[in-house]
Amino acid sequence: MSQSEVHIMREVHITIDRKNLTSPNPTTGHALYVLGEIPQGYVLFREAHGHGDDEPIPDTSVLIELHDGEKFYSAQSSLNPGS
Repeated sequence: MSQSEVHIMREVHITIDRKNLTSPNPTTGHALYVLGEIPQGYVLFREAHGHGDDEPIPDTSVLIELHDGEKFYSAQSSLNPGS
């Protein structure tokens, strides 16, 4: 394994649904769902800086790089206005 393929594990402070949490970095989308106690039927999003769209985080085992102070929030995966 080359040095560029080695992932250095460290902890970062993040916020999920206004809860201050500590997460290993890198982590997986699934680990963030568990850490944030995201209910089934909800999707986790990473808040974008500036005018970009917030990034949906899939509930998978794919590695995700985190940055200290990042904010995440959950929302229902299907919204039914008027129901």
